[in-house]
Amino acid sequence: MQRPLAILFDIDGTLITTGGAGATSWRWAFDELYGVPADIGAFTDAGMTDPEVGRLTFLNVVGHEPSDQELAAVMAKRLAYLPRAVAESKGYRVLDGVEELLPRLADEGFLLGLTTGGVEAAAHIKLARANLSHYFPFGGYGSDSTDRTELTKKAIERAGTILARKLDPSLVLVVGDTPLDIAAAHGAGAVAVGVASGHFGQEELGAAGADYVLGSLREALPGVA
Repeated sequence: MQRPLAILFDIDGTLITTGGAGATSWRWAFDELYGVPADIGAFTDAGMTDPEVGRLTFLNVVGHEPSDQELAAVMAKRLAYLPRAVAESKGYRVLDGVEELLPRLADEGFLLGLTTGGVEAAAHIKLARANLSHYFPFGGYGSDSTDRTELTKKAIERAGTILARKLDPSLVLVVGDTPLDIAAAHGAGAVAVGVASGHFGQEELGAAGADYVLGSLREALPGVA
């Protein structure tokens, strides 16, 4: 493909792994508020947005749909715990190729953004430990929509705001490690790049319809020399 105008990255499993810090922060939040150390992995799937995770976990551990106030409180408490959980995580690491790739892309004039199910604050808390947050002046977040396609469209719209023109989505790469990232990319009209750095292998990402599949971010992105 020709040179992309913008490149959007998922976070967890694509740029970094927090070593379970996200789940830890949810567990602490539910434990403090309701006396239940909730395990989000028992009720949610990789790639879901934070509001979905909060709502489904609440329903299963507390026993009823959260009110607006209850959901807001548990999400706020989770964000309050997240910096500590990230800082203390022994399994936190930047994934292969990321620390070399991002500065090179920035220096070469690619517009870099995020597309993540995490709310905006959570996304930057997770990236801050590795000093990666500054590469991403915009994005689409779980705080924009519970629908991955819609938040990806929002990220593309914001890229266009920065460039002061509407972008052709076919000139945007969406880089992620799950089938949900691939589906969202296609739903937004963008190019889906699957990276087998998370829970899914190259064959699974290819079967999910990725336009390109990489083993890691040490491999060349399409349209990037």
